[in-house]
Formats: sequence, structure tokens, C-alpha cells
Amino acid sequence: MIRYSLICADGHEFESWFASSAAYDTLAEQGHLSCAVCGTPRVEKSLMAPAIGRKSNRHSDVPDVSASEPAAKGDGGEALKAARELAAFMDKVRSHVEANAEYVGDNFADEARAIHNKETEMRQIYGEATLEEARDLIEDGVAVAPIPAKRRKSN
Repeated sequence: MIRYSLICADGHEFESWFASSAAYDTLAEQGHLSCAVCGTPRVEKSLMAPAIGRKSNRHSDVPDVSASEPAAKGDGGEALKAARELAAFMDKVRSHVEANAEYVGDNFADEARAIHNKETEMRQIYGEATLEEARDLIEDGVAVAPIPAKRRKSN
């Protein structure tokens, strides 16, 4: 699996996972990519910095936006602000998908494959898929991407 930073012709930046760089190339050549924000098919890879791991006991590099502790000394709260902005953006992405696509529930993998194979009408859909189903779709060249999960309220 490989993650690419993508940008559309309208300047929206987003990320997506692909089975391989060849899978990305195939999807791009066939016109099966679209912007996660506006849906335009004019999408290309954007510049990316390599992911460099760091030693940590944490499971995520994203700060907990529900944390009530002040930001690290000298940080000025930038990390917490960035995490909140990211969370707000992800909420907007989810809302956009829910408003502009059809929810197909657990039938997502079957519906996505049927659309890809032109066995049913082209339409924007979202739903549920297992990791294995998602991998199979990606390996078969079906353009899919995860959407942000709804944030849970914390006390």
C-alpha cells in the first residue's frame, strides 16, 4: 500500500491510498480518480515529503483534540490548533460526502465494483467495507478512498 498526497485542478489537497504506484498510474490513465472535496476528475500527485518515523510510545502523531492539558511549553498551542483545524476539515469532508453521495451501507464493495464494471449507473456512493474488501477493490483498480469517521464527543 502507498499513500499519495493529491491535488485537484481547483487546488483542493487530499490524500489517498493505493495498492501500488502502478495502481495509481492505472487509475489516473483510466480517469478513475476524483477530488475528495469537489469531485473533479482533474487530479494529480502533489509534492510529498518522505514519512520519517520517530521513536514514540504513542500510537498516533495527531494530538488528542479533546485533551484539556495546555500546549507544550514554547509551542504556543500551534499543534492543538492544527489538530482542531484538521478535525474541522475532516468533518466538512464527511458532510460533503453525505450530502452529495448515496449511502449503500454494507453493500459498498459490491456497488463500487458494479459501477466500475459499468454494470450499474455511475453515481457517487459511500458505505461500509472491510479492510480486505477495500484492498481487493484497490487491487482491481476500483477508485475508492476512506472518508473521515465521525468524531466522538468527549466529556
